[in-house]
Amino acid sequence: MQATRERILNILKERDQATVGELSRELGLTAVTVRHHLDILRSEGFVAPPLVRRRKTPGRPQYAYTLTEDASAFFPKKYDHLAGLILSEVHACLSPAEVNQMMKRIGEHVADQFAFPGGDNFEVRLIAAVEFLNGQGYLARWERCEDGEDAGDYLLHISNCPYERVARQYHEVCTIDLTLLTRLLGTSPQRIAWAAQGDHQCIYAIRPPGG
Repeated sequence: MQATRERILNILKERDQATVGELSRELGLTAVTVRHHLDILRSEGFVAPPLVRRRKTPGRPQYAYTLTEDASAFFPKKYDHLAGLILSEVHACLSPAEVNQMMKRIGEHVADQFAFPGGDNFEVRLIAAVEFLNGQGYLARWERCEDGEDAGDYLLHISNCPYERVARQYHEVCTIDLTLLTRLLGTSPQRIAWAAQGDHQCIYAIRPPGG
């Protein structure tokens, strides 16, 4: 990101809000230049429309700028580190079987958000499931096997694991995905490639129910 706009975001993060005049003095820039950068940040969704700030003395109203919720993604986060610490404590307190059951319950909770399509058409359900997965950040796609003994089956490719760094250290986290996919598809997929163990992506072979 351009350096001046990065500084504006940092100032707003520290102070909660600031006027054009305050930003101008802090940055050593003209008000026109500051407004230009604010307009760009607003167009990118990082800065909210200005709000009127009450004055303690008579005069023209002041307008203060604040960050949007989307701006939070700009600042450093350590969710992976936190998740790793939590899982370390979980391992210290629970048996492997209990940890596995916990991961299954998490997968079921995620699956509870899925709006299952009506009807018995498996491909319709698969399409809806992939759309749901992509809404969760999985970068998933599917293909149908047309030849050989697997004809009529499907392959599900997942190019992005939302918790890949944690899963590489704690493989049981992948139980979440297996449980989630089983609930979404109504059948148990077979994992044939595994990103957590060094493959480029996770790939699942899926046989429709009754197939």
